[in-house]
Amino acid sequence: MSATLAAIADGVVTRLNAATLSQAFTAIRTWQPSFALSEMQALKVTVAPHGRQTEKISRSAQASTCQVDVAVQKKLAKADNEEIDALVLLVEEIGTLLEFCELPGPPKAVWVKTENVPVVAQEHLAELRQFTSVLTLTFKVLP
Repeated sequence: MSATLAAIADGVVTRLNAATLSQAFTAIRTWQPSFALSEMQALKVTVAPHGRQTEKISRSAQASTCQVDVAVQKKLAKADNEEIDALVLLVEEIGTLLEFCELPGPPKAVWVKTENVPVVAQEHLAELRQFTSVLTLTFKVLP
């Protein structure tokens, strides 16, 4: 049996790898999403567990939400608008793919919200000429 966060991240990876989007990739799950710049020539889509909150909803019941990050990263050839626009489109497609979805369980989890702020990590563009965008997805864990 996997930890709840790991199982939800695995569900996101499964959904991403089954999809056909504007750019081909194979998503992976990791607890430590750290890569050498030399590894970033190819498009990387990484899913990492982010956090878990549990709250009391009645005297005898609780509700949990889990967050996972989906990072889209690539070393840019030209770092021009066309190249960045194509990667931002991919990030949007990933966000849309995961909206309103119910992940395969256990545990059963349904999408609650997606955050993508900032859309592009400006320091990565400026210092590394690397595109980095992170979606933080929140899922409600169902009983």
